[in-house]
Amino acid sequence: MPVSIASWNINSVRFRLDIVERFLTEHAPDILCLQETKVINPDFPHPMFERLGYYHRLLNGQRMHHGVAIVSRLPLTEDRRHDWQDNGEARHIGARLPNGLLLENVYVPAGGDIPDPVINPKFGQKLAFVERMTRWSEALREPTLIVGDFNIAPLECDVWSHKALLDVVSHTPIEVEALSRLQASHAWVDLGRHFIPPPQPLYTWWSYRAQDWRASNRGRRLDHLWASPEAARAATGFTVLEDARSWGKPSDHIPQIVTLDL
Repeated sequence: MPVSIASWNINSVRFRLDIVERFLTEHAPDILCLQETKVINPDFPHPMFERLGYYHRLLNGQRMHHGVAIVSRLPLTEDRRHDWQDNGEARHIGARLPNGLLLENVYVPAGGDIPDPVINPKFGQKLAFVERMTRWSEALREPTLIVGDFNIAPLECDVWSHKALLDVVSHTPIEVEALSRLQASHAWVDLGRHFIPPPQPLYTWWSYRAQDWRASNRGRRLDHLWASPEAARAATGFTVLEDARSWGKPSDHIPQIVTLDL
C-alpha cells in the first residue's frame, strides 16, 4: 500500500491557508506534517482540512510562534510531544500510523545570528535541542520517519555557497557535526539525498530578502525527511516542489513528499 507523507514549514497556516489548500488539492498526500503553524490549537483552521478529507489531526500549537501539526487521511494514534527545547515551546508532535510506523514532526530552533553559544544563548539552545534529539534517537527501537525543519543544511551542496556560509548559522561546522551525530545515532537515512544524491544542489528554503529568489537562487536545504533503515527500504519516491516558493503569499520554505510502500 503506497502512502505519501509531506513536510512543509508553512510560516503561519492561517495566513497561507490558500496555498496549503492548493497543495493538498493538486498533490493530495495522505499525510501532511506542518511546522511553524503559529496558531493555538482552538484556532487551527479545521474546516478546510475536513472538506478535503483530512479528518485526523494532531496539533501542538502556540500563539504567534512555532507550532507543529500532522493532518492525515489515515487514522493516527499515540499523540506524543517531546520538549526537546526544554522550555515548553511547541516544536514536536508525534503519531503512529496504522501499520505501526512512528512519524515524528519537528521544528528545530533557528539559533539566532551569531554561531557562538556564549555570546548568543539561542545558538546554545539549538545545539542542546539537537543533543536531546540524539539521546532520544539512541534509544529508538522501532521503524520511524522523522521529518521537519531541522534548520541545518549539512552538505556543501545543500547551500548556494559553502565558503560564504561557513560562519552563518545553519551551515556552521559545529551544527553540521551535531546533526551528523544525530544521524549516526540511529543510522538514519536522509531520504532527500537518497533520491537526489550529492553533488546535485538541493534547496528547500530561500530568503524573503531576495527580490527574485529564483534568479539569485541563494537557497539552503534546511528541511529534511529521515527514515530508520527498515523504513527507508520502503521508500519508493521523493518529490521537491520548488515552484511552491512562488505561490500566492509564499512560505520561504517549500514542501517535500516521500512515498513509502507500506
